[in-house]
Parts: sequence; structure tokens; C-alpha cells
Amino acid sequence: MAKKAAVNVVESPEHEMTITRTLNIPSDLAFSVWNEPKHLKHWENAPKGFTVTTNEVDFRPGGSFRICMRSPEGTDHWLQGVYREIKKPERLVFTHTWLDPQGRPGKESLVTITFADRGNQTELTLHQSGFQSVAERDGHVDGWNSSIDRLVEYLATL
Repeated sequence: MAKKAAVNVVESPEHEMTITRTLNIPSDLAFSVWNEPKHLKHWENAPKGFTVTTNEVDFRPGGSFRICMRSPEGTDHWLQGVYREIKKPERLVFTHTWLDPQGRPGKESLVTITFADRGNQTELTLHQSGFQSVAERDGHVDGWNSSIDRLVEYLATL
């Protein structure tokens, strides 16, 4: 299991957030469950109650992704991004952009995930910057924490 989320919210013009969790798996496996379809299908990298209906991924530096998350109410939430850095098993950096109902991208944010080896554990740190408002940032804090909770539930089954 993981320790409860430590959230460090930094007030800045960009509105940034950082979430740190300790996972009871080695860093190479933590990296794998974050990006390999055989693992993602079990936790979907989406908040609790959401399902991923579309997941198009070109997992390489410069590759893109496009995902549709369906809420429990049936609303589709589309997002996309581009992988800027992939350093197995230590680091992922990618852009994150929500799409409006017409498929037009909104403001882009930047997500950096590090997987620090702590023996048989991994310190996962997720940092996101470029929010337009505190409310937007706080929504992402809730969404990411819920997604990581789903990941932890999946890890308990391995």
C-alpha cells in the first residue's frame, strides 16, 4: 500500500502542484504500471468511477497520446498531450491539454513524474505546472490523487 498523499501546493503565477506517494514496488515496476497497457487496463490512470473509453498512445519522446475518460454520469472528458521525455525507469515528462466539446485544445500544462528507487519501494512524485487558476489546480490534485489511489489498489493485486 501507499502512504497518504503529501500535497505541496505552490502559489505562483503558473499555479503548480506536487503529489508524492510511496509505492511498495520497485521503481522499474512502478514505471511499467504507469505506461504498459497490460497494467493500465487494470487501473486506467483515471479517477475512481471514471472509465477510459479511448486510449491512443505513441509512447516515445515526441509521441502523443489522446484519451477519453467517461465520468460516472456519462460525460466524456477528452485530453491529449505529447511525451517530452521518457527515461526508464526514472522519469516521464509530458504535456497535458483538455479538449473542448469541439475537440479544440485548451491551455497546456506540463506533467513530470519521477520514480525514485527506495529499495523495494518507489517514491513517486507527480508535478504539474501551468494551471490557469487555483480551482483548476485543485481539481487536478483531486483527480491525480484518485487515480493514484486506483493504482495502489491494483498494486495490491500483483
